[in-house]
Amino acid sequence: MKLQGVFTAIITPFTKDGTKIDYDSYYQLLQRQIDAGVSGVVPCGTTGESPTLTYDEHKELIKKTVEFINGRILVIAGTGSNSTEEAIHLTKEACHSGVNAVMLVSPYYNKPTQEGLYKHFKKVAEVSTVPVVLYNIKGRTGVNIEPETFLKLLDTPNIIAVKEASGDLNQMAKIIRITNRKLVLLSGDDNLIPPVMSIGGSGVISVASNIYPKKLVKMVDYYLLGDFEKGNQIFYELFDFMNALFWETNPIPVKTAAEFIKLCNATLRLPLCEMNPEKAKKLKILMESIGDDE
Repeated sequence: MKLQGVFTAIITPFTKDGTKIDYDSYYQLLQRQIDAGVSGVVPCGTTGESPTLTYDEHKELIKKTVEFINGRILVIAGTGSNSTEEAIHLTKEACHSGVNAVMLVSPYYNKPTQEGLYKHFKKVAEVSTVPVVLYNIKGRTGVNIEPETFLKLLDTPNIIAVKEASGDLNQMAKIIRITNRKLVLLSGDDNLIPPVMSIGGSGVISVASNIYPKKLVKMVDYYLLGDFEKGNQIFYELFDFMNALFWETNPIPVKTAAEFIKLCNATLRLPLCEMNPEKAKKLKILMESIGDDE
């Protein structure tokens, strides 16, 4: 399986009261991603509000995603947890549903040591029947996966990639170098796509592509062809928007943006709440200046 290009960390639309997943809107979101030519989608990640999905919702959302996608693009399901046994359970369920790969975020809150991270990822990966993407995001989990730990995890053959959201290009370059490119490195930050691609990254797991999938696909395709001049033209067109998506905690701004262009409503589940009205107004003006996804 080739992990290259744009993978959208897909949002999870809810009904207005927030009690149920709005599958009608969700399927429209997925079809829009397929039509735009993305390489895959990542349901049940941070952007998909996985912490506030029930177990049943988590399993059902992945199952319905696989059924709707029907092999047209890749499905990489978020199945990580700060409990190893819980991650194993979610991973088994996702594999049974027919996903192409699973993504495991670093355990959060309990802050394991590097040895603990190694044992956690190895144990979960060993029960997975599909390839595994690791997800390094110290800002949310409180712990960094060190490059040496990635190297050590190469003893687990189905660990094939990392979504790197440390924001540390030095670390990313070291991961690529010491693993001898045996791990595919995907940017976890839209606003770092050009430098990540320039040091050997293969693409991005993107938040911005929820809103501008065609632009992101075109941009990353240029980078993969080595045409950074054309890629950067699109990047700088979207640069302010990419940063605006983190004016408040993700996925508050991207869901607000999705409502602006009538993809779904902006309902979030507590403890996340609606975007500050002044910031939302600025976001809308910014999107109007960018225009349609063409």
